[in-house]
Amino acid sequence: MLLMVRKRALVVDDSKSARVILSRMLEKYDIEVDMAESAEQAIDYLKNSRPDAIFMDHLMPGMDGFEAVQAIKGNPQTATIPIMMYTSQEGELYVGQARALGAMGVLPKQVRPVDVSKVLYELHLLPDRRDTEQPDAQRPEVMRVDIDHPVTPLTPRSGVSPLAAIVPAVTPEWGRRLESTLKDQTADLRRFIVASFDSFSSRIVSDMRLVVHAPQNEVVPPLPLPPKWPWLAGMAAIGSLAVLAGALWWLTRDDLAKSRVELAGLAAANAQLQRSRDDLTITVKDLTAAIANFQALPAAGSSMSGGGIARAESVPYGEVPFDRSRLDVLRDLLSTLEAKGYKGVVKMTSMPGVFCLSGNALDGYVPANPNLPASKCDLVGNPFEESLSAQQRQSLAFANLASSVRQRTSGRLTVAVENATTPRAPVAYPARSESLTAGEWNRVAVANNRVEFVTELSTEQLAATPGAPGAVR
Repeated sequence: MLLMVRKRALVVDDSKSARVILSRMLEKYDIEVDMAESAEQAIDYLKNSRPDAIFMDHLMPGMDGFEAVQAIKGNPQTATIPIMMYTSQEGELYVGQARALGAMGVLPKQVRPVDVSKVLYELHLLPDRRDTEQPDAQRPEVMRVDIDHPVTPLTPRSGVSPLAAIVPAVTPEWGRRLESTLKDQTADLRRFIVASFDSFSSRIVSDMRLVVHAPQNEVVPPLPLPPKWPWLAGMAAIGSLAVLAGALWWLTRDDLAKSRVELAGLAAANAQLQRSRDDLTITVKDLTAAIANFQALPAAGSSMSGGGIARAESVPYGEVPFDRSRLDVLRDLLSTLEAKGYKGVVKMTSMPGVFCLSGNALDGYVPANPNLPASKCDLVGNPFEESLSAQQRQSLAFANLASSVRQRTSGRLTVAVENATTPRAPVAYPARSESLTAGEWNRVAVANNRVEFVTELSTEQLAATPGAPGAVR
């Protein structure tokens, strides 16, 4: 018997929760996992151990992920170990930088089991796909068509369409029922006919022996005619079987035709509802952001510590606070301030919202279905925000923008980021009740999960700015 050697992976991340989540995913594939909480600790580990692959975080205290990759690839003893960046960073520019330094690619921290499987095949930590069955946790799930709640999209995680997912459940069932019935009836009829012929042959042989061995002067009574009822019963059974088969075929054909029509209608209705739901989601998101900004921002012309709240941007659950739309707002704000010759600091404060979530600590959490009662949430909180370190809250593009404006203005204009120590809720969460849904709760959570932009002018700028507190008039 061929003994399979277990593969070993090294997970390097300063976040304990991130290390545990990825380790549990890898252990599902019978991969041994060692962990390091810093790049320096990982390099010390490689002096005495040689894993089959390394999963490397990017933003860590001390040596960051890119520096660690350069050190590992620069050592002939460890240069051939494949490295996969395990980080919240993304974008083609970042992936290109990682590969240029020697990493094979980037595995996002909001990872799905199917993403882990794909990466493991690329790293040759798993055998060929044709020889490996997917674990039960990765098998595609098919959601039902719920007429009472039509807004739920029929989108299984495996990518199977709703129509294709339901039709196989209808057609083979009728086929199996018809085939089973025909087999049972055929077997019963065969046994009946064989038994009848055996009985007839035994009686005929017995009567013929009496005739052959009877004395010559003895009158042998005429042989009785065989009864007709077995033949009639056999013919009746054959006729019944034919009628039953025809009835089953007719019923099956009608049911299949009706099922196809109903499924086609449900698929069309579901597609229309999905489009309407997407449009409604976009509209609600825009309205929520507008309401949150209106309620949170002070009146025009107000100031705070020599500046004011320039803008507040909502952050969807699962996104890095200082990235995406917040990055665009910062870029526009810095461009305006720099063009006007302002001197000071642009402060960006991240404030977490409290979400109604579905999932678990192993596979991760996502916002619950909007129609789910709020009392049925698996978790009410913000585990994604809690799992991020200070460096993980900003993307590489954000860090580059803040650094470039500081260098370009020789320190006259800088960017400071912080996480709110005392979270505020500009929009009040709804009161808990039996009728409260996850969608109503999460709409408020998105408005409160935000980044606020505050400009604080320098003392020199305040003195030169008319109307500002402390300005020289």
